[in-house]
Amino acid sequence: MAVTEKPALPTAASRPTAALDRVLVRGERLYKIYQEGPVETVALRGATIEVGHGEHVSLVGPSGSGKSTLLRTLAGLSLPSAGRVLLDGTDITQLDEGARAHCRGQRIGLVFQRGNLIPFLTAEENVTLVQQTAGRRRSHALARTRDLLGELALTKRQTHYPRQLSGGEAQRAGIAVALANDPALLIGDEVTGELDRATSESVLAVLIKAQKHRNLAMLLVTHDATLAARADRQLRIVDGLVPAP
Repeated sequence: MAVTEKPALPTAASRPTAALDRVLVRGERLYKIYQEGPVETVALRGATIEVGHGEHVSLVGPSGSGKSTLLRTLAGLSLPSAGRVLLDGTDITQLDEGARAHCRGQRIGLVFQRGNLIPFLTAEENVTLVQQTAGRRRSHALARTRDLLGELALTKRQTHYPRQLSGGEAQRAGIAVALANDPALLIGDEVTGELDRATSESVLAVLIKAQKHRNLAMLLVTHDATLAARADRQLRIVDGLVPAP
């Protein structure tokens, strides 16, 4: 949406702040403004959102409402134009790029609609690499990889490349990558968007099992009302804002 001036700051947060020991990630009055020549596009308009430890939150909204921008900002992949993101009380918007990447590698798992696999690496190599990048020894990383792929019913597919995997297998391998470093928070953007109903349910079941067993917090964007209803809490984003429930 093109605008000629920046919108005013909202006067209220989108949700009452929970007890500090319960909140894992909180985005406060987040703005994201893109500039193309004289035209400003406001993707986020002061959005406030929080997710507690072990909580499953679904985020829904129409195309162009700011869902993906909000996820990227909460993950530290993109800095807000204004506002801040607190991860376990640390303002990650004040960290430099390297520190944000390190924090993300240790604390946040990411799953995208088209997966997060490197195409020229096998499923096993993808899951192992993300652990080694975070500093885990190769022998420990391999053991962890095989355990994860076993949990996700991918043992027989671990030496296959992404192009050799079905849609559901590729998403499960992407989930293994996201879970490899035992993150506190998993952020997913339309993780079942291109899957059929049965495969979508299977992938979501894997995520919910991981959430319960690992006390994992999840923030998942979806257009699917049935899948959104499986969350502990549903939020809706409209025109870059998350209205109070």
